[in-house]
Amino acid sequence: MKRTFALVTALILGNATLAAAQDGDLVSQGKYLATAGDCAACHTADGGKPFAGGKAIATPIGNIVASNITPSKQDGIGSWTEQDFARALRRGVRKDGANLYPAMPYTSYAKLTDEDVRALYIYFMKGVKPVDRASKKTELPFPFSVRASMMGWNLLFLDHKTFTPDPSKSAEWNRGAYLAGALAHCSTCHTPRNALMAEKSGELMAGASLGTWYAPNITSDKDHGIGTWSQAEIGSYLSTGRNGAGSQAGGPMLEAIDKSLSKLKPADIKALAVYVKSLPAKAGTAAPGQTGAAALLHDDIALNNGTASAGETLYDSSCATCHGANGQGGHGLPALLRNAAVRRPTADNVSMTILTGLHPTDGQVMPPFAGRLNDAQVATLTNFVFKQFGDAGVQTTAARVTQLRNGGAPSPLLAIAQYGVIAAGVVILLVILALLAWGISRRRRTA
Repeated sequence: MKRTFALVTALILGNATLAAAQDGDLVSQGKYLATAGDCAACHTADGGKPFAGGKAIATPIGNIVASNITPSKQDGIGSWTEQDFARALRRGVRKDGANLYPAMPYTSYAKLTDEDVRALYIYFMKGVKPVDRASKKTELPFPFSVRASMMGWNLLFLDHKTFTPDPSKSAEWNRGAYLAGALAHCSTCHTPRNALMAEKSGELMAGASLGTWYAPNITSDKDHGIGTWSQAEIGSYLSTGRNGAGSQAGGPMLEAIDKSLSKLKPADIKALAVYVKSLPAKAGTAAPGQTGAAALLHDDIALNNGTASAGETLYDSSCATCHGANGQGGHGLPALLRNAAVRRPTADNVSMTILTGLHPTDGQVMPPFAGRLNDAQVATLTNFVFKQFGDAGVQTTAARVTQLRNGGAPSPLLAIAQYGVIAAGVVILLVILALLAWGISRRRRTA
C-alpha cells in the first residue's frame, strides 16, 4: 500500500514537474514572440509598467488608447481563456464581444500559428506581472465610436487564414515571410491604404504615410524601393537602425528596432532580410529625381555679414556642428549628403526629425528643435536640406509642419462620416415628416 502511494505520489510530482518545465519553455518562447510582435511598443505607456496599457495611439480618426494586457483579473486579461485570447489576437474581438480597432494589428496576427498563440497566452498569463489599473477608454467621434461598425470592416478586409509555408521557397525565406507578415506586421506601416483605411491589395510594402512619419517603399524596386540594398545591408538596418547605404531609422521604425528587431536572433534577422530582399518591385510614389546642388555651402563671409539665405543660416546654427558644414557627417554622425531620408517622395520624415529629434538606445541622440524653431523655420530648414543634399524637387510648407506638429492631418473619413450623419438625419427627419403628414391626412379623411 505504501509502495503504491509512493508510486502515485511520484507520478503526480513528476507530471507536475514536467508540466512546469513545459510552461517554463512556453513562457520563454512567448516572451520572444511578444518581443518580435513589438507588443510593448503600444501596450506599455511611457514610464508605465509593462503591458499595463494607457498609451494613446494617434490615428487619423483620433487617439486609440491601448488596453491593459497584464494578467490582472480586475483590469487586464487575467480572466480570459486561451480561446478568448486567440479571438482577440486573430479576429479583433474582445472577451466581452466588443470589436477592437485595427490599430491593434490583428489583420497580421491572424496569420499566427496555433502553437505561437498558445505560447503568447502562457507568457502573458504566467510571465507578466498583473497590474490592477484600468486604461482610459478610447473615445472616437461618431460613428467610429460604434465598435460594431468594425464587423462590416472585418467582413471586407480581414483574412482569417493562418500562415501557410510556400513549398517552392526555402525554410529561411518562409521563416522571414512569417515574421514579417504575422509577428512584425511590417505591412501595416509600409503598405498604402485605401479610402476605408485597409491595406491596398497588390501594393505590398510600396510605402505609405502614417499621418506624420512616412514608411518608405521597401520592395526590390531599384529606383523607388531598396532594390540596390544588399541582403547584408537590410539585415544591418533591421538589427541596428543603420546600414552602409546612407540610411538610419527614425520615428516608429527606430522604436520598432530598439524595442523589437534589435532583440531578435541573428538567424531571424537574416530570414527577414532574405524575405524583404525578395519582395516584388512596386513603383509606388517616388521623389521627382531633381539632384540637389551638393555644392560647398559654408560661406563664413555671407554668414557673418547677414547675406546668407535663411535656410543656410538655420543650417549653420542648428545642424552644421554635428552633420558638417557641407553635410558630410563624421564622428559617428550620419552624413546628410545623399542620405536616404532626403531622397524620399515626401519631406515629412526630415521635418519630423527636426521637430522630435532621434533617441536611439545605443547611439548618439539628436535633440528636438520643436521648442527652438517655429513652423516656418522648420519648413525653411527642411527645404534647404532637400535642395542642398537630396532631391530638390521635394519641398514642404509651414502649414504642413503645423499639421505634423499637431499629429498629422485628420482622415477624410471624418468629414465624410459627419456629412453622412447629417444626410442620414435629414432622411430620417423627412421620413418622420412624411409619416406625420400621412397620419394627419388619414385622420382628416376619416373625420
